[in-house]
Amino acid sequence: MRELTRGEEFYDGTALLGDPVHGYISFTTPRPSADEKTEKDLIDTQWMQRLRQIYQLQSARWVYPSAEHSRFQHSLGAMHLAGSFARHLYPSLKAAVPDCPSAAYIEEVLRVAALLHDVGHGPFGHFFDDNYLEQFGMTHEKLGQRIIRTELGDIIRDIRRSPSGEFAKRERLDPDQISFLIGKGAVAASKQPRWLTFLQPMLSGIYTVDNLDYVLRDAYMCGVAVGPVDIDRLMYYTFFTDKGLTLHKSGLSALNMFLNARLYMYTNVYYHRTTRAIDQHLKELFKDTMAALFPYNPADNLPAYLDLTDWSLLEAVRKWGKEGDTSTTELGRQWTTILSREVKWKMAYDVTLSMRYFAKGNTLIEAPELVKRVRRKLPEKIKDLQFCVDMASQDPRPINPLMMGERQIHVFNPSTRKVEKEPLKDFFDYIPARVVQCRVFTLNHDHDLLLADIVEQVLGIQEDSIKTNV
Repeated sequence: MRELTRGEEFYDGTALLGDPVHGYISFTTPRPSADEKTEKDLIDTQWMQRLRQIYQLQSARWVYPSAEHSRFQHSLGAMHLAGSFARHLYPSLKAAVPDCPSAAYIEEVLRVAALLHDVGHGPFGHFFDDNYLEQFGMTHEKLGQRIIRTELGDIIRDIRRSPSGEFAKRERLDPDQISFLIGKGAVAASKQPRWLTFLQPMLSGIYTVDNLDYVLRDAYMCGVAVGPVDIDRLMYYTFFTDKGLTLHKSGLSALNMFLNARLYMYTNVYYHRTTRAIDQHLKELFKDTMAALFPYNPADNLPAYLDLTDWSLLEAVRKWGKEGDTSTTELGRQWTTILSREVKWKMAYDVTLSMRYFAKGNTLIEAPELVKRVRRKLPEKIKDLQFCVDMASQDPRPINPLMMGERQIHVFNPSTRKVEKEPLKDFFDYIPARVVQCRVFTLNHDHDLLLADIVEQVLGIQEDSIKTNV
């Protein structure tokens, strides 16, 4: 066996990827002299490479021209942040849970979970969950768990090190633990080791390696100037105590900044009026499109799901619009209008409802019920007016900060030397509460003023709204 030179010894087994958000991202690569699997093997699988063909921003990319980035780029960024958090958190995790695995193992279990957290996504991302997977009782997380266990499990089990070093003897990554971290309660927490449940909020909490990356990445790629996101400060003041994930009181200001930046992205990018208008049109086509293109539960046919991406779907529907008189011709024509960015639905009215609205005893009317009530008030001559209602809701603060379940964080108060949940109640008073963007869309602007008046009557918000646009 050839002896490694000093340069090879230092650099063999890792490589760098350039990233516009995080600078350089390191990842492990196979060593010629070792029989091993590495992060490179996972990254190069068909399942991970497939994410290059699934856009990070499903419809918003038609609004923000530069937002052409993919789930693949985001997954690498999340992996990078997971490694950074793991290295920082390990000393406090070891102190809180002395029987936890080695530092390299903890780093890698978080990195692999972050890398694979979106592996189950289908075309149009979360829209696919809500408008197709739901009928099968599936989500992209559940599909991801199945892919991790059945398709990627062998590679995961053969990984023996993180970028920081080798695992301890007999330590071996478990695909079930990776699945637990990316899931939403699919595996009972009581069946998992305590150290693993402590790590779960890093992938399903208030601030996670997932949402920290996508807020920064999406803002950068859209060209949107959000407020500062101070990841370094947030990470520095995050640690573990015997109660779980804990944030030093001095880190609350950084959390505040992040939650406001995330809210800004929802209200201005993810819930942009044109983005939501396009989604309204997509809802009319999507189930019929999938019935023609992919008429089965993806969980029952993972090989076929491997080939289902934004690219494959868009190429298929593009051809439909050019075909003769077939069962998919009309669907193809409708898709042609979307792909040409001919927005079918025009915003006639919108109102942003804040906590002030709900504090006055109002309850939110769901979109279907609001449509019924508005239609009853329409003048007889326009009773058949085509319109739709969209309710886009975002709540950056938990309903009950003391009962957050798997997302629970604690706060360390240096003045009292106590670790408690209670400080979160006061902290969240400074975070915008639930925001609901209610919009009415029509095919033209002929009746905007009338619709605005009727909607405000139905909602009872003529004087309570914080913003109205007609």
